[in-house]
Amino acid sequence: MDTAAAAAAARPAAPAGSSRDHVVVFPFMAKGHTLPLLHLASALAALPGDVDGAGAAPLRVTVVTTPGNLAFARRRLPARVALVALPFPAHPDLPPGAESADALPSHSLFPAFLRATALLREPFASYLASLPAPPPLALVSDFFLGFTQRVADDAGVRRVTFHGMSAFSLALCFSLATRPPPEAPGSGGVEDGAGDAAIRVPGFPEGFTIAEDEVPHAVTQATDLDDPVTRFLLEEVRDWEHRSWGVLVNSFDALDGDYAPLLESFYLPGARAWLVGPLFLLAAAGKDGDGDEDPEGCLPWLDERAEGSVVYVSFGTQAHVSAAQLDELAHGLVGSGHAFLWAVRSSSDSDASWSPPVDVGPEGKIVRGWVPQLRVLAHPAVGGFLSHCGWNSVLESLAAGRPVLAWPVMAEQAANAKHVADVLGAGVRAGVKAGAGADASPELLGRERVAVKIRELMDGGEAGRRIRARAEQVAQAAGAAVGEGGTSRLALRRMVDKLRRSYGGGGEGRDDDERRDAARAEPNV
Repeated sequence: MDTAAAAAAARPAAPAGSSRDHVVVFPFMAKGHTLPLLHLASALAALPGDVDGAGAAPLRVTVVTTPGNLAFARRRLPARVALVALPFPAHPDLPPGAESADALPSHSLFPAFLRATALLREPFASYLASLPAPPPLALVSDFFLGFTQRVADDAGVRRVTFHGMSAFSLALCFSLATRPPPEAPGSGGVEDGAGDAAIRVPGFPEGFTIAEDEVPHAVTQATDLDDPVTRFLLEEVRDWEHRSWGVLVNSFDALDGDYAPLLESFYLPGARAWLVGPLFLLAAAGKDGDGDEDPEGCLPWLDERAEGSVVYVSFGTQAHVSAAQLDELAHGLVGSGHAFLWAVRSSSDSDASWSPPVDVGPEGKIVRGWVPQLRVLAHPAVGGFLSHCGWNSVLESLAAGRPVLAWPVMAEQAANAKHVADVLGAGVRAGVKAGAGADASPELLGRERVAVKIRELMDGGEAGRRIRARAEQVAQAAGAAVGEGGTSRLALRRMVDKLRRSYGGGGEGRDDDERRDAARAEPNV
């Protein structure tokens, strides 16, 4: 038994009649991973105390982070959610103060950043062991923080894992990574109508295929044992991930419920995929959930534009886009004839020094600071979103009823692009080939093609009207899911209920086929 386990064993026993009412939330230190779990913490803190009808006390919620991320988290949490800061471990390859992945001066430092976060195991174990009895009800933590499963096991606490991905993309990536089909990438596959190899995905509906260049980086990189991120996942995550009590998904049943059973099959028997999103809506944060800051004046600028006239452009906080591609994108945006708001965020020194090669004029606005993305997407002037297809961005766009121009760059973004454009029909593809592999140079999309695709998104005739209508349908379904009696709100309450009953004599409780209960009354997408 290690020191943390010994300390937990020495903790005073819970008094008779006491119940677990504390949820600890531990996000990975990157903005896109942190924000959804801050919204989750807010939603948990707002739950009524009698979730399970037994007169239980309201939940106490604590978010664990590091000193450099405290201010960001505090601004986005209600006062009743506690914050605990663990010192960020020193690493010889990281500059001082680099406590968030999006603050790294180069993406090449990401493997070192991962290794540094793994050193939080002992401080986190000591924190859990220091808590008064009874232990927490649950630990919700990011999958990158695989050590938290070991710590939770030692402390006798259920752990719910969080990937920040949709059930569709998680199931797709897990299926391709763990059950390679005969038509694996590079083996030819079956031919689709365009002559490209089409890959059948195990467990997905009959007839569902993806092209070789749609296979996400998250899958192709998983076979590269020389890749430092792959090595980290093998050594620190994969042997522990499948032992999670459940998996939290920032999505909702009408959008993603068909893929939940397949996702659950990759975990231990009895594990549930809890679809509780969109979390920013569930936390009642839709109007200002990404903070009140608008340092670049995006909203006043949008106020001066006509309804549906602006394309919003963002590749998130971590994706790298070459200077040559930024040049072509700038020309294409200007050439499209549409107003645009473009968030250019530096992911490398070369990005930081980039400047547009063309005068964007009064109808183009380029910003480099923080953008209140939820409020931008909800603004009537915004008619579409050119996005890298990180799941947070896709979900925020669709929940606002805005169609997506899908331009995937890394990770599982190719899967998200396929989901939104081909399955949901709520977007169009830019035409980039993001699935060729993490080390492959992305195809350069020329300015003419950029302009054509923006017009397809923003105008598009009958096809454009269809994708806008689909985006609006998804938005209506998202609102219904988080409303009173909606599937996501019920799923959060039932997750807490089942957690409470999983300790002691209550067992795991009734089988939760209730996932479908409210779905019948909600619009399907």
